[in-house]
Amino acid sequence: MSHLEKEIQEQIASLLGSQQLAVLSTQREGQPYSSLMAFAFTPDLANIVVATGKSTRKHQNIIQESRVSLLIDNRSNSENDFHAAMAVTVIGKALLIEPSERSEYEKIYLQRHPYLEKFLSSPTTAFVKIAVSHYVLVSHFQDVIEYRFEDEGGLFS
Repeated sequence: MSHLEKEIQEQIASLLGSQQLAVLSTQREGQPYSSLMAFAFTPDLANIVVATGKSTRKHQNIIQESRVSLLIDNRSNSENDFHAAMAVTVIGKALLIEPSERSEYEKIYLQRHPYLEKFLSSPTTAFVKIAVSHYVLVSHFQDVIEYRFEDEGGLFS
């Protein structure tokens, strides 16, 4: 891994670590749908985990179409955002977490969101991992870098 790739991974991890919520985008029959979600991520950045009620529109959308994206940003809703804000779009595939891997992902999720323990343990909650294909990191509203997992890593700008 190059020094630049490591630096980009660190920027992505720092941004993800600084935020508690993401906007999850799903779709069904060509209609997009966005939801505000609590999230957590694995240290290698390869997976993002979210939890949702099984009766929600987003859960039904994920079941019908597993391709999703997440938007995570650090905007403050001020003029300074035009110079300092960063955003990352996560592109991936949403998969229900298998029972054999649940404890590993639960630990990661509950470290960030301990107040959601009861929600996560409810039988009406779906626990989902998003297997990341790639990240699109945007800073200064025009500097764009893609970091891809599917190609064994790699940067594209």
